[in-house]
Amino acid sequence: MLSRKPYSGLSRKLVLAFDVGTTYSGISYCMLDPGEIPKILGVSRYPAQEHVGGDSKIPSILYYDKQGVARAIGAEALQEHIIEQAEDERWIKLEWFVWKLHLRTKHLAASHITDGDIPPLPKGKTGVQVLGDFMRYLFKCARSYIEETHANGVNLWKSVENTIEFVLTHPNGWEGPQQSQIRRAAVLAGLIPDNKSAQSRVRLVTEGEASLHFCVANVLANDSFEEEDDLSDTKGVIVVDAGGGTIDLSAYSMSQSSNTFEEIAPTECRLQGSVFVTRRAHALLKRKLEGSQYGNSDIVEQMVNIFDKTTKLRFRNAEDPSYIKFGTIRDKDPKCDIRSGQLKMQGQDVAALFEPSIQGILEAIDKQRKAAQIPISFIFLVGGFAASDWLFTSLQTQLQSFGISFCRPDSHVNKAVADGAVSFYVDHLVNKRASRYTYGVSCGVTFDPKDLEHLARRNRAYRRQSGVIAIPGAFSSILERGIQVSESQEFQQEYYREHPSYDDCKEIEIDVMCYRGAQNCPRWMDTEFKSFSTLCLVRADTTEMAKSLKPRLAKQGLVYYVQNFSIVLLFGLTELTAQISWMEDVRSSAQYLVHRYTHHH
Repeated sequence: MLSRKPYSGLSRKLVLAFDVGTTYSGISYCMLDPGEIPKILGVSRYPAQEHVGGDSKIPSILYYDKQGVARAIGAEALQEHIIEQAEDERWIKLEWFVWKLHLRTKHLAASHITDGDIPPLPKGKTGVQVLGDFMRYLFKCARSYIEETHANGVNLWKSVENTIEFVLTHPNGWEGPQQSQIRRAAVLAGLIPDNKSAQSRVRLVTEGEASLHFCVANVLANDSFEEEDDLSDTKGVIVVDAGGGTIDLSAYSMSQSSNTFEEIAPTECRLQGSVFVTRRAHALLKRKLEGSQYGNSDIVEQMVNIFDKTTKLRFRNAEDPSYIKFGTIRDKDPKCDIRSGQLKMQGQDVAALFEPSIQGILEAIDKQRKAAQIPISFIFLVGGFAASDWLFTSLQTQLQSFGISFCRPDSHVNKAVADGAVSFYVDHLVNKRASRYTYGVSCGVTFDPKDLEHLARRNRAYRRQSGVIAIPGAFSSILERGIQVSESQEFQQEYYREHPSYDDCKEIEIDVMCYRGAQNCPRWMDTEFKSFSTLCLVRADTTEMAKSLKPRLAKQGLVYYVQNFSIVLLFGLTELTAQISWMEDVRSSAQYLVHRYTHHH
């Protein structure tokens, strides 16, 4: 289905994608040569990595010493001598699960996670700095691999190192603040210099959209998907990227004739990845072993690690018991179901550990099916958690009744995001995306005595410079939730401000707000105050604009000035762009100059 064209650029370029996952991280890349068909490759060799192969990744682990210096990263952190040194010198071990949660958006539904559940970062370190340290390591690994693997690799790297295009992935639920943190981390990692021009070489893409690109190249190209009985050209597709921490869902319409995709529902993100199955197992084992000789924290932690690496992966049937082999033949405690060094777990108990994640996925699928304008024909399960047979068969059983084709790629599902991120850059398949929330600004509205909502708020009324009575706290929508947006499409609203003096007109500063509640277009912010948050602040220098403003005279004899401007949102790319726009240097009704100030968020 996916047929790539030769690269049309005039010079060689390297595209490098980092997938920093909750448990494992990977790197994919593409060397774009003029006239050559792009080929996506993966870094399959890392320092201290035991298992090498086309789908190899490294653990998302770092060790910091007491001075806050990163001493071991990735597979190196799992070496026996490193673990021993870390214990002797009291290094701090950080897993991506920890620092990813420190960066998470506070609005992401996570009633099972509180700030108290998240271990603290090393003293003097922020989540952004940790991410920067980890990405610096990935960059070093990518450089070594390319220099050692490609013919004349050292010179090859030198020829592209100052123009590398980076694609960095993040969970669907991460928004502007988290995207800004990733960009900052890219600078701290030394990927790019700290300037606006260099930032244009960094692209951010959601894990869901990256996974879609992977599925197009590796699943939808399969002939069996071309021969469906349904003869309609357009199909509905949901991609479920089940990772270690987050589960990201994205819904698209697929035109088989033109090979184009449009996002047809707001993305979904759940903090219910595979690590949460392990967390629930920890709580279960702690309760089960409490008061026994096996209830101390070290033994429980040992069992949890064994569960995570073996028992969880092998679980297939709720009717059969599962075992955690942790000790020797002498270890036994019938009251705790421990015999011959093995702890027995009832199959139903293990199934219950998966259930919140399974239900979270099904709820998100149901939400996207209802929001999509066309029926969903295919659902693809990718990501490291997709390797769980129990997860796959449980979802498959539930989805059969809907007549949906549910599958997971045969191989390399844990490379879906990294490979898909490169495909996002090279193939650019999605041309429309759906707005996840409603975006707008807080403003005042002219008082209308016939409007009951206005009357209910008249105690807050104020008088503008012009003498007009207004009510504050109204919400003006610029882009509503669920609207399909093309990459070049603009959404804008006109506004004005009244100022008592000329000097007040030399700058415009306004907060772009995000509404996450149930309504599509709320009128007032005080009815659901907690559903609103500031997405970004846009500030513009309007000194030149102010020079053309003429003073006006209010009824009370006061002089005032009026600034007219527009707020413009572009939301077709994976990052929101907010602009302030105004007319300046007006010559005639048909001739004017439009000035814009842009804020990327």
